[in-house]
Amino acid sequence: MQIKQNLLARLPLSGEKTRIRLFEASDLTERYIRWLNDPEVVRYSNQRFQQHGLASCEEYLAGMKASSNLFLVIESIADEQAIGTLTVHVSEHHGTADIGILIGDTSFWGQGFGQDAWNTTLCWVLADPQVRKVTAGTSEINFGMIKLMERSGMQCEGIRKQQEIIEGRPCAVRLYARFNDH
Repeated sequence: MQIKQNLLARLPLSGEKTRIRLFEASDLTERYIRWLNDPEVVRYSNQRFQQHGLASCEEYLAGMKASSNLFLVIESIADEQAIGTLTVHVSEHHGTADIGILIGDTSFWGQGFGQDAWNTTLCWVLADPQVRKVTAGTSEINFGMIKLMERSGMQCEGIRKQQEIIEGRPCAVRLYARFNDH
């Protein structure tokens, strides 16, 4: 878990609008659980298939802590309020990391907070010389996420046709990556 330790040593992170820190048990609030159960927030996420409660969230957090992966909180710098989460799934053997993001507080949508948190996290992961590639993916109809990945310099490297059913219809999943320049 060397990559995880390298990344942990450089937390918290600050972007222009957001602060990124490790998710802790104290972050398991009713507000956070509401995000996970809000159909609008998880519209394109496989979280939409589960009903979340404190126990399921505690189990997820424990699993992330015990693994080589990281679970992070996104806070608004202006008010230090949690507005979302990030995951970084690390593959030590392959030198890769897959990033996911959820802006749970919809009042922060469309204002650049997600892009700021994404860019800050992507650069942080790529600054580790042991990480050679960062990946992410989303449904072909999640236009906001596609724009976010492309604006961060990620390139589409593959499409899984009709991979997921979203709102009753088959949708492709677009896979993106950015390589470490080191």
